Amino acid sequence: MNVLIYLSNRLGFAFGPLCWAPISELWGRRWSMLPALFCLGLFSIGTATSKNAASIFITRFFGGLFGSAPVSNVSAALGDMWSPKARGTAVTFYAVAVVGGPTLGPLIGSALLVNPHLGWRWTEYLEAIWVFGVFAAALIFLPEVYTPVLLKKKAARLRKETGNNAYYHPHEDIKLDAKTIITKHFSRPLLMLTTEPMVTCIAFYASFVYAILYLTLEVFPIVFSKNRGWSPVISSLPFLGLFVGVNLAVVVNLGNQPRYARIVDAAGGRPVPEARLAPMALGGILFAIGLFWFGWTAAPNIHWILPVIASVFIGAGFNIIFQQCINFLVDTYALYAASAVSANTFLRSILASGFPLVAGPMFRGMGVGPAMSVLGGVATVAVPVPFLFMKYGVALRRKSKFAPFKD
Repeated sequence: MNVLIYLSNRLGFAFGPLCWAPISELWGRRWSMLPALFCLGLFSIGTATSKNAASIFITRFFGGLFGSAPVSNVSAALGDMWSPKARGTAVTFYAVAVVGGPTLGPLIGSALLVNPHLGWRWTEYLEAIWVFGVFAAALIFLPEVYTPVLLKKKAARLRKETGNNAYYHPHEDIKLDAKTIITKHFSRPLLMLTTEPMVTCIAFYASFVYAILYLTLEVFPIVFSKNRGWSPVISSLPFLGLFVGVNLAVVVNLGNQPRYARIVDAAGGRPVPEARLAPMALGGILFAIGLFWFGWTAAPNIHWILPVIASVFIGAGFNIIFQQCINFLVDTYALYAASAVSANTFLRSILASGFPLVAGPMFRGMGVGPAMSVLGGVATVAVPVPFLFMKYGVALRRKSKFAPFKD
């Protein structure tokens, strides 16, 4: 039952971005997020008031479908609002919000579950309250930021005010018939995922580390609850190690900003995606170390502080990689950043759906140490990814049909 509930939500979260990103590139960021936020709140209430398993599956699926809109579009919107030099700072704090949620969720959820006056339904009620609050704030304070849509509206306004039909923007010529929308715009994220090597490789790397983060939702209860006999709330406290690591990653990524700003200035103000990747290399090393460390200190006869410290390395490594993946895609694809990020979100949600399903059999069959070593080995093999893009990134951009900056 729990597996199906989790899977229904993650599948909605996987397929939603394939719709929301093209919508944002046709009609703007604002109207791809506001309706989705409102519907997310409604389906959260729907889950909280569900009377049977089928209604939970359905509402959780649509909750994931609509809840994926901000995740696939916010990073692109930050690219619209911030210059290349400042964008990394904005994405850094955005990523903390995205990644911090899953690391705090188990602790908050377990506290609600053990409270006899609340229970699991309040996890959904609280989500609905939060979402409707964000929706109200966004409705009032969030302007449209997508440049083609803004220029299209400006051209129409100037034509009306001056009577001069010379005012025009190419976005006005986009065909909005059903066939074109489906075959050209809605297919773009999957097209980029399958034909753009940069999107494919970055998406697979980001998806792997993201799936490992969700794998911890299954591994931590085995290590701290089942093997050590801790209570539900106490066994959720080690997730704070991940949260601390996620926040420590901010220091690394902000530390790269002055260097990146100098490189952008030298490039005449144009983004230089490859300059984002040096921190990712450090993140990959920290992530691999954390996985090995956690696996071989997880035994109940070893003090609990050691796997918790290892989780700090996992959280820091993950968030460093995650932030720079977003920065790299936004810098590389500019106006098509939403589609590139949504391709990434689609793949990582698919993997995040599958990894926890195999966690139980994998860790029971192999043991925590060997299983984490397998994952650590894969993470080690992936460490050279940023170095490869530092060397070949410019050549790949020159061959890209979607990247606007070729040098």
